[in-house]
Formats: sequence, C-alpha cells, structure tokens
Amino acid sequence: MVKRNSRSKSRSSNSRKHSYPRAARISETVREVVAEELVRIDDDRLAFVTITSIDVDSEMNRGIVYFDSLQGVEGDAAIIEALQEHRKHLQHAIATQIKARRTPVLEFRADDAIRAAERIDEVLRNDPMHSRRRDDE
Repeated sequence: MVKRNSRSKSRSSNSRKHSYPRAARISETVREVVAEELVRIDDDRLAFVTITSIDVDSEMNRGIVYFDSLQGVEGDAAIIEALQEHRKHLQHAIATQIKARRTPVLEFRADDAIRAAERIDEVLRNDPMHSRRRDDE
C-alpha cells in the first residue's frame, strides 16, 4: 500500500494555476478597473483617453497608469490634471473591486511607447525607399 502525500500534489497544482506573475495579474486587473471607471466619470477632458497599461509594484504601494489619447502631446497636461482630480475616486474603485489589503497610489503618465511606434510608422510611410519597394511588389 502506497501512501500519497496530498500536500505535494496540491502544491504542484497551485503552481500551475497561474501562468504569469502575481504583479502582472494585479496590474491587468487594476487597468480594467481604471478603464471601466473612466467610462463612468463625466469629464470631457477624459472623453478619448485610453488606458494602455498600469505597472503596479509587487507590494502594491504604487501604480503608474499609462494612457494615450487622440489629443496627442498637446492634450497631456489637461488629461493628467483631470486624472489627478479623479485619483481618489479611482483608488477607491480599485479598493472595492479587487479587495486587496493595499491600494496602490496612482501616478499618471503618457504612454511614450505608443507614440514612438506611431512616429516610426509615419517615418516609414514617408520614406521614399519604402514606398518604392511597395510599388515594385
């Protein structure tokens, strides 16, 4: 008669339960909550704002919210101001929806990675060598 150790079995099944780190799961959940709350907030400055990602540190002390908008760089100051005004409301929504011990203090920044990709795309579209290659194909 072989006695199985049930602890080792449950430990191995728990380790396979989630395929990516806890901080990444929390960041994605917080991003979803913030995006949903922005839809509910009646502020014209936030009308065309998209939350692209949120980086939450492992202790949930701080969360950096990255956004993009149709207004581009010119609208960033007004958007950051509006987001700062609604920061406490957003943090309260996070606290009630994810039920964690801590709620990260939110900081807001424009997503420069998306804007850099847009600039690269524009340069490629305007590059005469690139357009000649497309015409040859």
